[in-house]
Order: sequence, then structure tokens, then C-alpha cells
Amino acid sequence: MKLYYAPGACSLSDHIALHEANIAFDHEKVDLNAKVTESGADYTQINPKGYVPALALDTGEVVSENVAILEWISQQDTLLVPPGPLGRTHLLEVLAYISSEVHKAFKPFFSGAGAEEKAEARKTILKRLSYLSDTMQGNFLFGDAISAADCYLFVMLLWATKNEIALPAKLTGLRDRMQDRPAVQKAMQHEGLL
Repeated sequence: MKLYYAPGACSLSDHIALHEANIAFDHEKVDLNAKVTESGADYTQINPKGYVPALALDTGEVVSENVAILEWISQQDTLLVPPGPLGRTHLLEVLAYISSEVHKAFKPFFSGAGAEEKAEARKTILKRLSYLSDTMQGNFLFGDAISAADCYLFVMLLWATKNEIALPAKLTGLRDRMQDRPAVQKAMQHEGLL
């Protein structure tokens, strides 16, 4: 199995979750501008969408999109799923929210937008992150145990910090707790971020 990633991109969430789940995998960096992997392969032959993440499974199948990959990882290690009969449903609910409402809102910071558009994006992102802060059920999103959604949210919190978006105190705490986790440190070292 191999994870295709770009350093600090949203694929970091999958990298972290794979380590949290103790799943053996290889990882390969992708140059997103050239669409070439570190080994020289044409990345569009692996993932025709041309962006990360992509997880090439041992079956030969490739899964892309954070929500799908994190869901697949959580199927392998149910410790990454919130407890209760609707745990998996709530996990998907939060993953979808992070993907469609938080992640998407960062687009102005990656597209060369002007100061006004970035200022508006900061307000939107803070509002959406505040919702997650307000609904936290403990040290992590669903209580005192990490979920696959915390892995994705952590990357969004790194992006927020980098783009000078003030985080609610609960999310600053979550970011710091995540950063102290061995799986997070290992993934960030692999990506050259530490």
C-alpha cells in the first residue's frame, strides 16, 4: 500500500491516520505542479484528478479524496471511529463538513487571491471552525479519544495558524494535543515538516 502526498497538504491527515491505525504503508511525495511523483512516475496515471491524496491499496485499487481514505482507514481500525450505534455516521458527517465547509474555504489562500478575498475567507473559516469548537465533546471532537476526523481537522488548524486565523481556545488545545502525538510527529517528519 502506498500513500501519495504533498508536504503539508490535506494528505497529511491520511498520513497521520495511517500511523494512528498502525497500518504498514509506503509513502511517496508528489510534485503537484509537475504532476510527477518522487520516483518520476506520471501522477495522473495514478490519480487522474492530479491532486493528493491518493492511496494505492495492495489490491491494485486506488482511493482518492480525504473523506474516502479516512473512512477506509477507520474501517481497518475502529478505534478511529466515535463510539455508539451512530459513531460511523457521525464520523462521516464531520468529515464531510471539514471537507466541504472548512477545507474548501481555504481556496483564496492557495489561488493568489487579493487581501479582501482572504480577509473574507478568514471570517468564514473562523465561523466554521467555531462550530466545531462549540460541538467538541472532550479533548477531541468526539470525546477523549482521537478519531479520523481529528486527523483532518488538525491539518485545517495548521493551515489556519499559517494564515493568521485566530483559533478558538478549544481548537488551539486540540491542535497542540495532536502535535504531541507520536503518529503526528512521525507523519510530519516523513513529510519534512519537523
